Amino acid sequence: MTLDERVAELAARYRPLAVEILQEAVRIPADQVDLPDDQGGDAQAGLSNHERPRLEMLRKRIIEIGAVRAAEDVGFDEFGNLVWTVQDLDDGIDADDKKIIYLDGHSDTVQALRQQWLDKLDGAVDAYDGLIDASKLNREAVRGQLGYLPPDDEWEHLVFGRGTADQLAGVISQVIATKILLELAPEGALRGAIIRSYATVAEEDNDGGGPRYLVSKVLPGAAPSMIPDVVIFTEGTGDNQKGALGIYRGQRGRMQIEVTVTGRSCHGSMPHLGLNPLEYGAGILTEAAQQAVNEGFAQHDFLGAGTRTASWAVLDTPSDCAVPERFTFRFDRRLTVGETPEIAVAEVERLAAIQTARDAGLTVDISVPVYVLPTITGYIPGNAQIYPGWVTPEEHPAITAAVNSYEQVVSPYIDEPEGGATAGARRRLPRVDRWVFSTDGVGFPIPVDEGLIDVPTSKRWVVSGTMTHPAMFGIGAGVEQNTHRIGENIDQRELEHAIAVLALFPSVFVAS
Repeated sequence: MTLDERVAELAARYRPLAVEILQEAVRIPADQVDLPDDQGGDAQAGLSNHERPRLEMLRKRIIEIGAVRAAEDVGFDEFGNLVWTVQDLDDGIDADDKKIIYLDGHSDTVQALRQQWLDKLDGAVDAYDGLIDASKLNREAVRGQLGYLPPDDEWEHLVFGRGTADQLAGVISQVIATKILLELAPEGALRGAIIRSYATVAEEDNDGGGPRYLVSKVLPGAAPSMIPDVVIFTEGTGDNQKGALGIYRGQRGRMQIEVTVTGRSCHGSMPHLGLNPLEYGAGILTEAAQQAVNEGFAQHDFLGAGTRTASWAVLDTPSDCAVPERFTFRFDRRLTVGETPEIAVAEVERLAAIQTARDAGLTVDISVPVYVLPTITGYIPGNAQIYPGWVTPEEHPAITAAVNSYEQVVSPYIDEPEGGATAGARRRLPRVDRWVFSTDGVGFPIPVDEGLIDVPTSKRWVVSGTMTHPAMFGIGAGVEQNTHRIGENIDQRELEHAIAVLALFPSVFVAS
């Protein structure tokens, strides 16, 4: 058998193992969320900065199943990321001359909303335990929550639970791929490559925090054997209309814009004595929403348009029968090519409703918040919540190698119906596209003139304007439109194919 056939064979063989570990990664927070604090409970288990039990389980399984050569090849970095490394120590190639490939998947999830899963899905599906009662499964209820689901006779392949599509299946694909790479090392799977695989923390709260730690603390002054030639993100790359398992080579940037409206509190029976920040703030939000619809934002042919939406709010008030003292809210602003954080802040600053509030005597402050919550190791990121977009050119060897890998280990194993696949189904031909949402990729771009990382020209980092970053792309099980939603799930077949692409890519990339 050829190497690609062996990779596909092992990916299929280890699919049940991948599903087993995925289900445990999804389930683990259930051990803590309902326990009192004095009994080891943690109501935020599994969320950003609360990933440790999940990662400790993954570290143990990585060693047990042979996804590393030795226990010392997997551990935690200062930031809290779980890191494991594999390479062929017998290929006779100096480490600095090898292709360095990073695999990246975040290990945190958003809130499970466990009771809502049970209520909306008729008690059939649990956010942590997955499908718990097939006899109660109402497929139409599930379909009513999600962007795409396969035909009824293919539901046996689905794995339900919070984080399956975003992004625990991706992390598990990395685990199984490194196991396969080690097993096939004697057949050349790892020749000339070093794989550094990361299960990052706090991505949901602070996209790219793990990679940002690497480019600021680890890679400056590092040898070529540490600096990536390519980074592969295992976020879900399915689309409910375009198909599953795309090869995604870019995304928009994003930022948080915080608006604080401070007024004067008083008793609700005498509102004329106060200045109501909630009412004036509501005017700002209303105008901002109208501006987003009527004026719109910049458009890019590949990445799409910039967007803005109100995403978070806190009201400081003495009671529900008082004029509040302060109203703070945030905009989630997605930035496309040609848009900068300065432009985005200025758009908010010029809203007429803000000047109206100031003219009335209220204070309105506009800022970019800083992320200061400590990770599981106590590391405080301290970064402004600005997350730059990125694009890897389609002609880059990394993208070509990804397409070639897909054609070898996915295309031959897809039986498309007559007339071709539709909606979110798997496609025989590789689809090169981009994410709508954000990924850890925002942590890698750095200013070209910064000069902190000595990147050999042979690594072919991408230069875009004033920023540079390694070649980056993604492939992962899961449909983007199904993430963060009740009924979140992945298709086991997508998981198998993603594993196969990750396991074949190093040999294809090295040979390119």
